[in-house]
Amino acid sequence: MSGLSLYVKLLRASVRSRMQYRFNFVFTSLVAALISVADFLMVAVVLLRFDHVKQWNVYEIGYLYAVIILAKMLYRTFTSDVHHIEKYLVTGDLDQLMVRPVPVLFGLMTANVKLLPGELVQGTAVLSVCIGAMLRSGQLEPWAIPLTIYSILVGAVILFAIGLATATVGFWTTQVDDLQSFTEDAARNAGQYPLTLYPDWLKGILLTLLPVGFVNYLPALYLLKGELGPWVFAATGGVAVLAMWLALRFWRFGIRRYQSTGH
Repeated sequence: MSGLSLYVKLLRASVRSRMQYRFNFVFTSLVAALISVADFLMVAVVLLRFDHVKQWNVYEIGYLYAVIILAKMLYRTFTSDVHHIEKYLVTGDLDQLMVRPVPVLFGLMTANVKLLPGELVQGTAVLSVCIGAMLRSGQLEPWAIPLTIYSILVGAVILFAIGLATATVGFWTTQVDDLQSFTEDAARNAGQYPLTLYPDWLKGILLTLLPVGFVNYLPALYLLKGELGPWVFAATGGVAVLAMWLALRFWRFGIRRYQSTGH
């Protein structure tokens, strides 16, 4: 069985398992969506009041926000428990994955698929409104739509690579939630807005060590502002490939040194 077909089979089994508790699925999805909407609405109110922030208007910031939200949605949907590896390390449940006849990472990625329809609807709605407004004003051309989809897909790979590298640190520290709050959540939240808002040292981190700026900011500079050049999309793809390669090598190195902490 090929790796892809095996992954699809495990993914389907996990989805069927999650859908057995439909009320919990619907309720948690709605709560997550409402929290995200409230977060963006606070920023939107400020932007509508002051017209723009650092030369970025509400539609441009909405674009940045939606692209990274949708990239995160893809990452967390298809590789959910990579982000929740601490529970496997603390309880020793990772041992169960290691004795299965499938790669440990495959087992972890498909163990508990977390569907996020709220974020999908929210991100798609915000992106549609913002792109529609910028198309009507002439700021964007229709060819920006496929490039935006490309940015979302490649951005999901970048976020997964950051998450996988962070999860691997847990093989030595066991508890990794606090580190994930910094490398994943805080970095992604910062990436929802123009990097020009931040000091140079933080901007450098978000373009190198935690390259969330490649998910939406750099593509947006070309698509929305006419800065940089089309090469930015090749650079974004290159960063995704490099980040994924480094994260997988780090994962393999870490898992060879894993020692069970289960009780």
